[in-house]
Amino acid sequence: MARLPRLGVAGWPHLLVQQVHDGQLLARDDTDRQALTEALRDAARAHGVAVHAYHLGESALMLVATPEASEGLSLLMQAVGRRYVAGFNRRHGRQGGLWAGRYRGTVLDAARYVLDAMVLVETRESVPHAGAALYGAAWSSAGHHLGLRTDPLVLDPAAFWALGNTPFERQAAWRQRLGEGLSEARSTELSQAMHKGWALMSPEQEAALSQSVGRRLSPRPRGRPRKAVP
Repeated sequence: MARLPRLGVAGWPHLLVQQVHDGQLLARDDTDRQALTEALRDAARAHGVAVHAYHLGESALMLVATPEASEGLSLLMQAVGRRYVAGFNRRHGRQGGLWAGRYRGTVLDAARYVLDAMVLVETRESVPHAGAALYGAAWSSAGHHLGLRTDPLVLDPAAFWALGNTPFERQAAWRQRLGEGLSEARSTELSQAMHKGWALMSPEQEAALSQSVGRRLSPRPRGRPRKAVP
C-alpha cells in the first residue's frame, strides 16, 4: 500500500519528530548540539518556519513549528539534514546517514493542542525535579519559555502569549504547566498522531483541510461499511 504524503499545511502548527538509527546518538556532545541548533535556526529563517518549541534528545529531534508555506517543513528538515549530518560525519570520522527514515509529524488545531504539544516536547525526557534551572540546562526551548535565556530559534505562538500580560506571568504559568506535565491519555494522543500522521482537530476543520492538502487526515473506520437499511 502506498504511503500517504506527509502533512504540511501553511499557517498551521505541526508536531514533528526525526529519529536517528538504532544505536546512534543525535548528538555526542554540546558542540554537536550547538551545531544542530544553529542549523535549525538558519534553515527556519531561510524557509519561513516559526519554531515554537524544540528538544534535542538522545535519539530524536522534536519540534513544534508553523510553516508559512506547505513545503516549508520538508525544506527545513532537508536543509538541517544536509548541513548537520555532513558536519557530524566530518567531526566524528564517520560515513552514511544518521536519520532513521523520514521525519514523522501531524498538524494541530492551535487552540486545543499547541501548548500541550509544546509541553510534550519540552518534557520529553524525564527530569529529576521540576526546577527552572534543570529545564534551562537541557537542550530545549524550555529555558527560553521560563525566562532563563533568550533563544533566537524560538518564536512563541499566540497561545503562549495569552498565558499572561507580562513576561513574568507567562513564565510562571509555563513553569506550572511543565511541572504538571500531560495526562497519559493526552501524551498518547499526541504521540500516536505524530507517528501515524493523523491530524488533531475538529471534524469540521478536518473536512475543510482534507480537500486542500489532497489526502485524508484521519484513518478510515475499521470493518466493512454498514449496509443501508431499506
